Parts: sequence; C-alpha cells; structure tokens
Amino acid sequence: MNERSLQDHWQQPDRSSRKKVLPYYSMGLLGLLLAASQPVLAQIPEDALRMGWIMPSGTARNQAIGGAAGSLGGDLTSLFVNPAGLGVYKTGEAVMTPQIGLFNGTGKFRGTDTDADQLSKFSMGTTGFVLGFGNRYNPGRTTAFGLGINRMANFNNVVKYKGLNDYSSFSENMANEFFDYYVGQKNQNPGMDDLDIIDDALDDPNISLMTKMGLYTYLVDVDPGSSTVFSRAEEAGVVMQENTIRTSGGITEVALGFASNSNDKFYIGGSLGIPVVNYKRTSEYVESDANGAGNNEFNYSSYTENYTSKGFGLNLKLGVIFKPVSSLRIGLGLHTPTIYSLKDKLTSTMTTDIDTATGNIKVFSVNSSVFYGNSDPSFKYDLSSPWRFLVSGAWVFGGVQDVSKQQGFLTADLEYVTYGSARLRSGEDYSNDEQYFDDVNTALKASYKGALNFRVGGEMKFNTIMGRLGFAYYGNPYEDAALKASRMNLSGGIGYRNKGLFLDLTYVHSIYKDVHFPYRVDAPRMNTFAELRQNSGTVLVTMGVKI
Repeated sequence: MNERSLQDHWQQPDRSSRKKVLPYYSMGLLGLLLAASQPVLAQIPEDALRMGWIMPSGTARNQAIGGAAGSLGGDLTSLFVNPAGLGVYKTGEAVMTPQIGLFNGTGKFRGTDTDADQLSKFSMGTTGFVLGFGNRYNPGRTTAFGLGINRMANFNNVVKYKGLNDYSSFSENMANEFFDYYVGQKNQNPGMDDLDIIDDALDDPNISLMTKMGLYTYLVDVDPGSSTVFSRAEEAGVVMQENTIRTSGGITEVALGFASNSNDKFYIGGSLGIPVVNYKRTSEYVESDANGAGNNEFNYSSYTENYTSKGFGLNLKLGVIFKPVSSLRIGLGLHTPTIYSLKDKLTSTMTTDIDTATGNIKVFSVNSSVFYGNSDPSFKYDLSSPWRFLVSGAWVFGGVQDVSKQQGFLTADLEYVTYGSARLRSGEDYSNDEQYFDDVNTALKASYKGALNFRVGGEMKFNTIMGRLGFAYYGNPYEDAALKASRMNLSGGIGYRNKGLFLDLTYVHSIYKDVHFPYRVDAPRMNTFAELRQNSGTVLVTMGVKI
C-alpha cells in the first residue's frame, strides 16, 4: 500500500533465540466471526443479544408495579405489552413520562475489580394517548384506539475493567490469521519475499481489518531471520489488559394499537410497532507490557473504536384478556420478532509502541479508513429479534366495574423469550454473504437459549392516593452455564388521581449482571471474559389527564 512502504521496514534487532511459531489451529467459529471482514464489518451474536435482551420502560405506574402489564389494562403501557388492555378504556387519556437515570458499575477481570465512571441521562418514557368509544347499537361492546411512544431499550452505560493476563492476547487471532495466509502464500510461491506477503495481505479483502491494522503497526510481524510469524504482545509474556466502553442511545418504539371489549369479560387487541434504533459505542482497549518499558520490543498497543448502529424495525403484538369473575383477570400475549433494517458505521485506530526495536520510529498508528479508500466503512444488514410469549394474571380487591371503588390489586407476568431464534441477514447484495451469515446464525443459536422473565407488583388505594411496589427478574440468555447473567428491578412509587388529573412518581433500582469478552481466541484455547455488575436508579414521573 502506498501509505506505508514496507521496503523501508526498520532494521530488525539481532534475535539470537529462536522464536516460537504460533500454533496453527482451525479457526473456532465465533473467533472467526469476530475476526471476519466480510463484506466490511463483522456482525456477531452479541449484536442480536443487544437488540433482544431488553427491559422496556413504561409509565410510572406500570414501572412501580414491576412492569407487570399483561392482564390489568387501563394503562398506555398496554400498547407495548398486551394491547388487549386498551379495551379497558371507556373514555380517553393523554400521558407524558419524563425520566432520568443514574448508572454506575463494576467490572471484574482476572481477579481485579474496577469501578466505572458514573453516568446520568434524561430520556422520555411512555408518552401518548388512548381514545375509548362506545357502541350505540351494543352497549356491552366498546373499542379503543391508542398511539404512543416508549423507550424499549436503554443503551446508556459505562463498562470498565482491567487485569493481568499471562495466557492470551487480543493480537493472537491476528497473528494466527496472518500465519495461515503466510503459509498459503509460501506454499504457492516458495521464493516469495516476506515483505511482499505482508503487502499483499494489507491489500487482500479477505484479511480482517484487525489483522491488517496489526500488520500495519508492527504488532504482528515476520522475523526475517527465521520467517516466523509472531505477535509482539505475546512475546512480552505477561500483559496488562484494560478495556473502557461507553455506550449511549436506545430503542424508541412508536406503536399504534386497537382493542375491543365484550361485556367487560373478554378483551382482544393488537398493536403495530415501529422501533427506531440509535446505538453508539466508543471503546478503548489497551494491552501493555506488564514488565514495564525498555525490556523488549513491545511497550503497548491500543485499539480505539467509534461504532454506530442506526435503523428501524417492524413488529406486531397480539393479546387477549379474560375476566371469568369480576376480581380475576387472565392475560395472554404474543410478540412477533421485530424485523430490523440496520446500518452500522465504524472508525477505529490502532497504535503500537515497539519500544526497544532498532530504528528512529518507535510508535506506529493507523486509522481504519486507510483500508477503505479514506472513508469510514459501513454495512447494511437485517436482524430479526426473538419471539416473546406472555401469560399474566391479576386479582383486583373490591373488583367492581366502578374503578373508584376498587381497593387495589396484585398482578404478575411470566414471559418466555426465545433468544436463540434471533437471526441476521445481509441487507446488501454481496455474493459471498450467504455462507457468512449462516455461520453467524449457527454461532448465535449455539450461544443463546430461551429464558423466562418474571414481573410482579401490586397497588393499594387510599382514596385519591395510591402506593405501589414491584419486582422484575429477567433470566440468563446464555447457553454456557459458566456465563452468569441476569437483570432485576426493585421498584416503588405513589400516585395521585382526582377529577380527571393524575400524577405518578416512581423509583426503579436496577441490578444487572452480565459478561463481556474483550476478544475471542481460536479453539481449543479458552476465552477470558469480564464479569460485569451494574447498579442504576431511574426516577419516572407520569403526568396525565382524562380526555
């Protein structure tokens, strides 16, 4: 490539000891996907999980009772959980829900705990209106129409972890990939010069972006004395690894729903949702020689990345609610997969300090745009999220038709989500995409499983004042039992209703447990991962008026 003349490769220092040739393993499937560059960016199973393992927001009333909205109805949140609940409305109401969240977390990596920076964000929760209509020819039948927006996923987060590693390096896959390429070129052209092979690899569209950046910055290189491919980070023996990831944005869904009520016994409804995705991630991964500078030809290598994913989707939610007696409500709901059309953009930089190597230049840096005509690479693809199945029940104390005389309720939702059924497909016409996405989806199916979510809550009424408590648990989506993950919400709130006006205030304390892989290595070697724990608090206020 013109930007870097490998013929001006610095003079190599004398290496009297024989360098170890990197082992030639067949690429593990997930490691291959993470290293792949076809067509431009690598879509991996984590992309699907990010879009599916979510805890939707709702009105302050709904969040105070743990988000259990599958059988109660009479709340705008029904649009996004069980639209049959819209059928409870006989008149109409309009609501608005501003909310603010405070996020902080801890990462545990290879025995070291690291606290992340605190983050606070403002956003809009469930906002919209419902209109209820009677039937002049059949007083026992009413209908309702609702339009609203809701925060279905909140991506605001800071992840940070670090630790010493004497087992693996993020450069390992780069060196292995180039080793395979190097051996292939030598087999075809035994007399081919090593520097020419590196030049060809930098121009080869089948070599991953990360490997090209590693070659460009001399993190991955060839020993001219023995024609051995090696990684400078692995040569260091023990490295300090540190990863900081900041994410922002979310999924905001616009939904249009309709429901019918038959004699206040049977409610049926459906809603059409259009989620809008805006995800941004800024990350910096640094690997440095734990022995300090001046000991060998490796001081540090850093990889920074700015990544965005934007797009929209389409889904359908269907539901029914049945009241066998005035106090009991039973709800069933079905959420089809959301079909997303997404466009990802990425720009990244790699910098390597070669420390004591002979030569005037010690630090080499390259931007990803160098390999894509000085522009940021982008990629379009389609993603289908998991199916969701919901069973819900509620018991209303003083269950009469006049809601002003009801004393309170207890309610619970049980939801099953098929995380392993999510699928990715190319959104552009690339001839070599089909097998690649088949491999991605195979890895996705092997990585994730179905999981149960549970939500429970209750409300007690004291004339115009109401008190509420709730709990929600979102189960582990990972197939591997060694990966521990869950999400829990503890919530409480109060409400005021009088003369067509209402105001609800809620606090939700969330506890997240998850894992994060800074990189994957080739099978049969073991991967290392960080254990993440996040605590966040969200304050919601819903203001509403009967119309």
